[in-house]
Amino acid sequence: MISMMSVTEVSRRIKESSAEAVVAEHLERIRKNEFNTFITVAEDESLRRARMLDSIDSGEPGSGGRLHGVPIAIKDNMSTKGIRTTCASHILDGYIPPYDATVIKRLYAEGAIVIGKANMDEFAMGTSTESSYYGPTRNPHNPNCVPGGSSGGSAAAVAAGEVAISLGSDTGGSVRCPASFCGVVGLKPTYGAVSRYGLISYANSLEQIGPITSNVRDVALLYSIIAGHDPKDSTSVDSDTNITINCDLRGLNIGVPKEYFGEGIDPAVEKAVWNRIHDLEAEGATYTEIEMPHTDYALAAYYIIAMSEASSNLARFDGMRYGLRTEDKDVTTTYSDVRALGFGDEVKRRIILGTFSLSTGYHDKYYLKALKVRTLVKQDFDSAFGSVNVLIAPTMPMPAFGIGELVDPLSQYLADVNTVPINLAGVPSVSVPCGSTQGLPIGLQIIGGFFAESRILDVAAFVEQMNG
Repeated sequence: MISMMSVTEVSRRIKESSAEAVVAEHLERIRKNEFNTFITVAEDESLRRARMLDSIDSGEPGSGGRLHGVPIAIKDNMSTKGIRTTCASHILDGYIPPYDATVIKRLYAEGAIVIGKANMDEFAMGTSTESSYYGPTRNPHNPNCVPGGSSGGSAAAVAAGEVAISLGSDTGGSVRCPASFCGVVGLKPTYGAVSRYGLISYANSLEQIGPITSNVRDVALLYSIIAGHDPKDSTSVDSDTNITINCDLRGLNIGVPKEYFGEGIDPAVEKAVWNRIHDLEAEGATYTEIEMPHTDYALAAYYIIAMSEASSNLARFDGMRYGLRTEDKDVTTTYSDVRALGFGDEVKRRIILGTFSLSTGYHDKYYLKALKVRTLVKQDFDSAFGSVNVLIAPTMPMPAFGIGELVDPLSQYLADVNTVPINLAGVPSVSVPCGSTQGLPIGLQIIGGFFAESRILDVAAFVEQMNG
């Protein structure tokens, strides 16, 4: 029996007992579950911080944080000072960062407690959390199925009731995919709304850190804490973090992109999403079917851009300064040995493909052309939001698949067909549960214009009410 928690429930338990007692309860849940949600459990650090928070009187500075004593799981690609950070890769085994990511500092300022680092696809490259060096995470709804990826551990930890809240990162759907597969809520913010300082990069121009929780209001709370300008991240901007949720659908015009209901979508997923669209219509919203003509090219463009950026970003992992180190030979051989031993097959595949697309003679043919397609995809969204307020579509074309079922890499790439266009355009999107099939959750994504997080979360809260 899955029993998820909310921040309100956890905060109530802290007031009734103590932060230390609540952290101990969370640690016990993590120990009992067998979903492999965490790579590192920060038991000593989390209990020490809980005791420190318990020692602060209610009237003292630092005692009134919105997450006072609340444990949180952090995807293992965000730097946490003093807590091992591996990106689920052998090449970073044993690496302990000397600094905190900006989002971690903001969580600490509100009294949150990092209870551990969640499992993920290696370097955030995947749709299933099967490529982790530390073994696959299992879906709490069916342990024989994947939790989605690449933030699978973050979503599964919330779904399993191990934590109330977590952070993931979304490069092409890596928050929304596991949110859909695990039946939780996950937000991919507008590009630039949340600082990426301290996030170990996979594809800089696409990725964003996003919250994963059991309910929409906790997503709104967590987003309001982590969002905002950071001088350490030149891509971050000032944005309105005051999210208002009033579940008001008056005047709401929904766009339903035909291309997101195309070939390969599971009939149960299509039916569940359309049922919710009709429910929203019955409550006063209107909907219009629209066309986004360049969607068919988005997946190919995304993977060329993402793999090219990965090829560049992952060049820094060479065993010379931190992480895995093999027996020293000459520089070139040592560098080659470390990367051959340290990277998994999927990471190697993407580095090779990205290096190829950037190479002389192919840069214009592939990478430059992909950037032009990206502009066209963004223009599709600009045009759509000229006539509708939000877009609604399935998050994933299918429910969670079995562990080991999609062994062909191309099959997993194709599963991202409904999520990658949002990252290419840079707009926000939230996945919220909208039904189930054969005991597995189905996610619906609500997409908004730039910095329209408040609007899409308002609609998501209404869908959540319909779920009961």
